[in-house]
Amino acid sequence: MAVSIEDIKKLRTLTGAGMMDCKNALAETDGNIEAAIEIIRKKGQAVAAKREDREAAEGCVLSGVKEGFAAIVALKCETDFVAKNESFRALTKAILDAAVKASAKSLDEVKALDLNGRTVEENITDEIGKTGEKMELGAYEYVEAPSVAGYDHLGNKLATIVGLSVAGIDPSVGREVAMQVAAMNPVAVDRDHVKKEIIDNELNIAIEKTKEEQVKKAVEVALKKAGINPNLVDSEDHINSNITKGWLTQEEADKARAIAAETAAAKAANLPEAMIQNIANGRLNKFFKENCLMEQEFHRDAKITVGQYLDQTSKGLVIVDFKRVNLNQD
Repeated sequence: MAVSIEDIKKLRTLTGAGMMDCKNALAETDGNIEAAIEIIRKKGQAVAAKREDREAAEGCVLSGVKEGFAAIVALKCETDFVAKNESFRALTKAILDAAVKASAKSLDEVKALDLNGRTVEENITDEIGKTGEKMELGAYEYVEAPSVAGYDHLGNKLATIVGLSVAGIDPSVGREVAMQVAAMNPVAVDRDHVKKEIIDNELNIAIEKTKEEQVKKAVEVALKKAGINPNLVDSEDHINSNITKGWLTQEEADKARAIAAETAAAKAANLPEAMIQNIANGRLNKFFKENCLMEQEFHRDAKITVGQYLDQTSKGLVIVDFKRVNLNQD
């Protein structure tokens, strides 16, 4: 039977599928709208299966809040073109709204939420059928606290949420902290919440760096005493290059190598442990100040920390938790 343009438009409105897909589905079902909808949905499932091995590196990230609860949803796709599509962004927003309304606590819970009579996961499959691209719910984060706030960065590839310890705080305060999280990417609220493995790793790096610096200083002093410019012999490539240029003789190079090796070995064997630990702990303390949210310089005023900004806003106000989702590399 002939398919009317009115039925094609109606099916397109109901499914969001392309005109030809709607026309073909109606022709296959002799104009049965409900049956045509199922065909289009099955097509979406087929496309989803075919695209399963593709990488979904683009997408849309949005945050949402209600009293005492904030969440971030990241819906991922293959191309930036689809990520900017209004239908894709609308689906991301609808999923976020459903998650916030339900106070969802996990990605699996979000996937199972009802959205227009179908699950979120089924709605995503339907959208795959429209675009032909792989899509997936790439991330879901939430925060519960007396006061919450969110921030969506321009372009919708990055979003943050924060929870504050006191109810009734001006939303602009939470938003400022959420912007801080977006810009400075802290690892924890404060140093007490930094994971032990991160602390151990940073301390080990600090110790090794301190040892290397102490050995290097000793070598430079020994070379200078021998009348050799340390800058000419600070690496094998540099030594060979300077010999070729005539800035260093082979005899001077060999002498420099011997002095460097002997001095480095002697210094490494006699490094003062207490001094090394003291310097390394200072470096670790700097790491905390740069990476713990409460200790970071406030992005609006580098003279104060985020913690001081909050305390000035409301005495004793602190950050309970924060989450950050970024589709791009930091």
